Amino acid sequence: MAVGFFVTGTDTGIGKTRVSCALLNAFAAQGKTVAGMKPVAAGCEGGKWEDVELLLAASNVDISRQQLNPYALNPPIAPHIAAEQAGVEISLNVIYQAYLELSHHAEVVIVEGVGGFLVPLNARQDSADLAQVLNLPVILVVGMRLGCLNHALLTTKAIQASGVLLAGWVANCIDPQMMTLQENIQALEQRIDCPLLGVLPFDVAKQDRNFSGLLDISKLVRPG
Repeated sequence: MAVGFFVTGTDTGIGKTRVSCALLNAFAAQGKTVAGMKPVAAGCEGGKWEDVELLLAASNVDISRQQLNPYALNPPIAPHIAAEQAGVEISLNVIYQAYLELSHHAEVVIVEGVGGFLVPLNARQDSADLAQVLNLPVILVVGMRLGCLNHALLTTKAIQASGVLLAGWVANCIDPQMMTLQENIQALEQRIDCPLLGVLPFDVAKQDRNFSGLLDISKLVRPG
């Protein structure tokens, strides 16, 4: 069975895909076979879902888009609303079965969530439920900007309350003008009870660069 991690974030658009690709590249650099997964993607441009394409490119095994992305929704809105508009209901069991298929192809599977940790996926379940169903350690991506301390600490409490393991966190710099960046990172290091895996710098090209060398995956907390 593959080793898996669930990547969540303090919000939408804060760099989950960037970090997920960096993790895939970091494990691949250790000689591992790796597969990315985006169970739910909301937001299509030019007939493509950018997150899905980037994760597919960072994977080094032969997998299908359907396995990587069971639910591809067109509008860039809350996933449960996008699914309702498309006449479908997001099923955690469908996602779990796709994850099992991927785990037979790769030694490491990186599952990127959608939105924040508590974003609804259907009328009853949210992203936290998905992390529980997959039973994967969680990696938290903190988008470093004004207000991130509260967002990060609230998300940390939500992850811990869900009962899943918080394996590490990543500081992703999304505001090049953020004041007291290092002081904010230090404040989070003192308050988040898991290792800081790395700090990714602001990059106008977003996911186009390989940032795997800036992550220390040896610090990841493993189950047991």
